[in-house]
Amino acid sequence: MEQFNQTITTAFISAFISIIDYLGSLFSTRLTAMDFIEAAYQTLLMVSITLLIGAVIGIFLGICLVVTRPNGLLVNRPLFRFLNTTINLIRSLPFIILLIAIIPFTKLIVGTAFGTVGAIVPLTIYIAPYIARLVENSLLEVDQGIIEAAESMGATPIQIIWHFMLPEAFSSLILTLTTATIGLINATAMAGAVGAGGIGDLALSYGYRRFDTTAIIVTVIILIITVQSIQTVGNYLARKARHE
Repeated sequence: MEQFNQTITTAFISAFISIIDYLGSLFSTRLTAMDFIEAAYQTLLMVSITLLIGAVIGIFLGICLVVTRPNGLLVNRPLFRFLNTTINLIRSLPFIILLIAIIPFTKLIVGTAFGTVGAIVPLTIYIAPYIARLVENSLLEVDQGIIEAAESMGATPIQIIWHFMLPEAFSSLILTLTTATIGLINATAMAGAVGAGGIGDLALSYGYRRFDTTAIIVTVIILIITVQSIQTVGNYLARKARHE
C-alpha cells in the first residue's frame, strides 16, 4: 500500500513538473523588450506620417464631396461623380489586396515596396478615402440653417466652409480622426505582410511563423491598450470641443 502511495505521489509530481515545463515553454519568447519597443516605434512612425498626409488629403476630399454635390455650395456634378466613384472604388478593396496591387506605383514613388517606407504609400491611399467619407458625413450633419444664415450675411463659400461648417463639425471631426487612427493601426498590422515592421510584423514573424505564443499575447495587449487609449483621448477631446 505504501509503495502504491509513493507511486501515485511520484506520478502527481511528475505531472505537475510537466505542466510547469509546458507553461514555461508556452510563455517563453525569443524576443526582448527592445524588440517590442522598436516595433512600437515603427508602428508609431507609420501611423504618424500616414495619418498626417492622409488627413490633409482626406479632409480636402471630404470638403469637396460636400460642396460639389447637388444642392452644395459649389455644385459641380462631374467632379462630384468622379470623386465619389474613385473613393468608392478604393474603399472597395481590402487593404492587403490594395497593398499588393499598387506595388509598382509604390516603387515609383518611394523606390521600394517593402519595409516601413514602402508601407506608407499604400497606407495613405487606403486611409485618405476613408477619412474623406467620415469628413463628408460629419459636414453633412451641420445644420442647414447655419449655412443659410451665413449666405444671407454675404459670406463666400470659402468663408462658410472655414468659419461655419468646420467649427460646427469640429467635435465630430475629432471622432472621425480617432476612428481613422484606430483603423490605420489595424492596417499597419496587415502591412507586416510586406515586412513593413511594427507590431503586426512582430506578431506575424514570431507569433505565427515561429509559434511564439508570448509574442502574440504581448502584441494583443499592446494593441488593446493603444486602441483604448486613443479612443479615450478622442472621446475626451470631442466632449471638450462640445463644451460638455
